[in-house]
Amino acid sequence: MTAKPANPTDQRCSSTVVGAAAICIALLSGCNVGPRYVKPAVPAPPDFKEAAPAAYTSAPPGTWQPAKPQDAVLKGKWWEMFKEPELNALEEQLNIDNQNITEYFQNFMAARAQVREARAGYFPAVTANPAFSKTGGGAGGTATVYSLPIEASWEPDLFGRVRNTVREYQYGAQVSAADLENERLTEQASLAAYYFELRGQDALQDLYNRTAEVDRQSLELTRALFTTGIDSAVDVAEAEIKLEGAEGAAFGIATNRALYEHAIAMLIGKAASTFSMPVKHLTTPLPPIPLGVPSQLLERRPDIAAAERTMAEANAIIGIEKAAYYPTVSLTGSGGLQSSTLASLFSLPALFWSLGASAAQTIFDAGLRNATVAQYTATYNADVAAYKQTVLTAFQQVEDYIAILRVTSAQIVKQDAAVQAAQRYVDIEMSRYQTGLDPYLDVLTAQTTLLSDQQTQVALRVSEMTAAVELIQALGGGWDVTQLPSASQVTSKEAPKRVANTP
Repeated sequence: MTAKPANPTDQRCSSTVVGAAAICIALLSGCNVGPRYVKPAVPAPPDFKEAAPAAYTSAPPGTWQPAKPQDAVLKGKWWEMFKEPELNALEEQLNIDNQNITEYFQNFMAARAQVREARAGYFPAVTANPAFSKTGGGAGGTATVYSLPIEASWEPDLFGRVRNTVREYQYGAQVSAADLENERLTEQASLAAYYFELRGQDALQDLYNRTAEVDRQSLELTRALFTTGIDSAVDVAEAEIKLEGAEGAAFGIATNRALYEHAIAMLIGKAASTFSMPVKHLTTPLPPIPLGVPSQLLERRPDIAAAERTMAEANAIIGIEKAAYYPTVSLTGSGGLQSSTLASLFSLPALFWSLGASAAQTIFDAGLRNATVAQYTATYNADVAAYKQTVLTAFQQVEDYIAILRVTSAQIVKQDAAVQAAQRYVDIEMSRYQTGLDPYLDVLTAQTTLLSDQQTQVALRVSEMTAAVELIQALGGGWDVTQLPSASQVTSKEAPKRVANTP
């Protein structure tokens, strides 16, 4: 269809209609039929029960205590509180080269691109289709046509369908950003835990090496006493069994150490075949850990932030589905240039245009729209329950690891005393054996007691350090919700930072 204004009056009428339509569209575009999102309130206890002073009244001196003041929180690179330069370097490498973190980062980038895709719905789509044709007839005549048509179509966002779609993807991108930080924290905590587990294996290796050396000396002494007729062949056999057992256990430690070393290599993005760590005993002191108060936990855990943004995303989807109850208006326009000669293509007579509008409204859908809204409303309510459950789980985890740290540190104090007593027991029995007062079996019993207590001592130290890491993870590491990108930031084309946890 082509048309040209016949006179100035027609032009004024057309302008009036177009202006009135634009005003109506602008007014209707302010409508949003979706529900308003309100973050559900979740009550938080005033304090962590397991961190109360009363929980430490019966604990022995030297038991771990939370950092003061009570409302202090973790900040920045939390692993630096352990004062382990090797661990610091590994964590920095993990933040750059860990492939799981890279996967979540690229998922976040894809989610940001979806926001820009949704925003395209605000604007009209414009296409151009330049063409040239030449036709001929039986009489030998030909006709040439040059055309440069341009078409535009637009569906104004009268009832918030596009706005809620944009919000859905913005909230979804924020969920992806929170998931990224949660994965980053998980990988960081796994690395720290593996690091202390490996150092625990080094401590056990040293323990068994020292035990084997003592057993070797005991065997030599027993053989010497046997040759003099003081000891029996049974004593020599017992000493040999003890030495072989210690040496076998020492070999077995290497297996677990290798597995932890391989796991660390994988976390920092290296092939296990090209990575190794030097032997170092577990000597890291347990640092005081700032706990904050429970209400701060709601702002400091990325999994809670992801659950909250998921609710907002589900709420926006309800708005999208409710917009389906209202008509969809489409505006179309076309125009361009058309001429039989290239020279006159850009002249006024070659100009043509057309305008059109249509509205579509579903009259009968057998309850489809009602069912769809009910579906997404139920999904939103499920997300609310999941959010509250995530918060409750966070409270539980913090209380769990505070209790584990408090009890384990108290056990270590007692276990250190038990090791000292067992060492005195061994010294006394060895002295009595050398003077012929007691048989070698008594020495063997004392040494077995000492080794068992020393094994328990190392295991408790490893448990204490890994519980500290798990408590830090339960507290959200050094992250807080202010680091979650805003709606404008996830819409921006500017690339976000690849590495977080900056102070």
